[in-house]
Amino acid sequence: MKFISMLLAGAAFAASAVVAQAEVRFGIMNESYPPFFAKDASGKWQGWEIDMMDAVCAEMKEKCSIVELSWDGLIPALNAKKFDVIWSSMSKTSERLKVIDFTDKYYNTPSKLIGASDTKPGATALSVKGKTIGIQVSTVQSDYYKKYFSKDASEKTYQTLDEAFQDLAAGRIDYVFGDSIALDAFLKSDTGKNCCADMGDVADDPDVLGAGVSGGLRKDDVALKAKLNAAIAAVRASGKYDEISKKYFSFNIYGK
Repeated sequence: MKFISMLLAGAAFAASAVVAQAEVRFGIMNESYPPFFAKDASGKWQGWEIDMMDAVCAEMKEKCSIVELSWDGLIPALNAKKFDVIWSSMSKTSERLKVIDFTDKYYNTPSKLIGASDTKPGATALSVKGKTIGIQVSTVQSDYYKKYFSKDASEKTYQTLDEAFQDLAAGRIDYVFGDSIALDAFLKSDTGKNCCADMGDVADDPDVLGAGVSGGLRKDDVALKAKLNAAIAAVRASGKYDEISKKYFSFNIYGK
């Protein structure tokens, strides 16, 4: 009987180990990116992308956790198996597909420029000629700059958009180039209202700007990709996606 008890205990331990291994670790940038993710006063992550993560995990019936890293460290850390899926407003691009895979998209928004309030609106190579554009490092906007703006304007890179916003408000750069939602959130802030204005969306280039924001995965995680895609589709079909989105946006964040 003692031997059987030991076997049962061992089986229970093994089962608990399997459950623990089933936890899905979501990697996000360790800086605020409202309204998608930011920490509240208690240090807890909140925002649209966090709510979506919770909804997707509920559909998968998986326990999920958050791993924080710098933006430019997310892809290397994913491939080093420090977490399981990038869930950090990362666009699916042909360049990134060379090193990682992606889920189906879960939102898609345009990219735009913002500048000082007295700047003439415009988001073309001609309108930025001779100016300095602030861009977060390792983003699709940096790739877009290299393709369309580099012959006419200078680029200043930042680890976070907040740093770029500070320099724009102080007049140290002429523009900030980024995702429209994050830039609109800044323009609505007290600092943004007093300094800056929308210069307009840039012309779309899906090959550079991507085919929407998706979860980043290791190429061999086929089963996890299938589970995440099914969960994203279920969240949309159930109406939960729209329920979450209406808390943060007055328009269709999913895009076309």
